[in-house]
Amino acid sequence: MSGKKTGRANLPHYNIAIFASGAGSNAKKIIEYFKDKHSLVSIGLVVCNNPAAGVLNIAAADHIPVLVIERERFSKGDGYLPELKRSGINFIVLAGFLWKLPPVLIHAYPKKIINIHPALLPKYGGKGMYGQHVHDAVISNKEKQSGISIHFADELYDHGEIIFQATCELAPNETAETLAQKIHVLEHRHYPAVIEAVLKKQNPR
Repeated sequence: MSGKKTGRANLPHYNIAIFASGAGSNAKKIIEYFKDKHSLVSIGLVVCNNPAAGVLNIAAADHIPVLVIERERFSKGDGYLPELKRSGINFIVLAGFLWKLPPVLIHAYPKKIINIHPALLPKYGGKGMYGQHVHDAVISNKEKQSGISIHFADELYDHGEIIFQATCELAPNETAETLAQKIHVLEHRHYPAVIEAVLKKQNPR
């Protein structure tokens, strides 16, 4: 469960857990990006709060171990930290994960948890602002631009130091559905590469 062995003990090995709640399109792109590309990066675990989520099928297809979690233990208990540690996880990527992270995980992985948000933070972030709700709000407020924000996660929703942003223009007849398509393009294009750039700057130990 701890991921691939590098055979290069003098270099840091990154064993990533991807947290996701839904279909897993971003998780799939991340898995594909690092597959057979980096001997020092492996996807060691997919963590999901929804036992019917499509991301679990993606993990199974790539023979990645999964951990299905329940809210009470995650939010008010140990945050499943023992399982993460047993799996050798030293970096966490949130890819459409809808639950707020508990302090136990934030403290255990300082500056080692990153999140992607489908808007230009600090606008349109916070509790309840995800997916369609974000795009509806952006269009209702007649914004000219939207985009993605990749940031370090902390104990607040969509908060923490911003690492990267990319923008897209809104058409006069933009709908939440067409905007979602534009945002997905930005997410798939940039998220894996930004993860790689962050890892290159850090030592996981």
